[in-house]
Amino acid sequence: MQTEEMRLDGNAAGGMLREVFALEVTAALARCAGCGSVAPMGTLLEYGHGMGVVLRCPTCDTAVVRMTHTPGWVRLDASGIAFLMIPETPTPAAQV
Repeated sequence: MQTEEMRLDGNAAGGMLREVFALEVTAALARCAGCGSVAPMGTLLEYGHGMGVVLRCPTCDTAVVRMTHTPGWVRLDASGIAFLMIPETPTPAAQV
């Protein structure tokens, strides 16, 4: 089978994307794209204001996540995350 025969558009991943974005992500482990440190999303430092939220790495202050609402859209910039691991079931903080 050729690679082109296995390629689909992003709609084919809709079910898996729905699973990921419906999960509790504060326990998810994020690797900061700035310094490489790994920590639960819930330990990032939030800078919230009327326009949205910025979550920064507590180690190097890189903006890890930026979120805002605009008319008809929720906009998410996660370019500060190099890698994200989301537990499939809620994990007590002591086990993270």
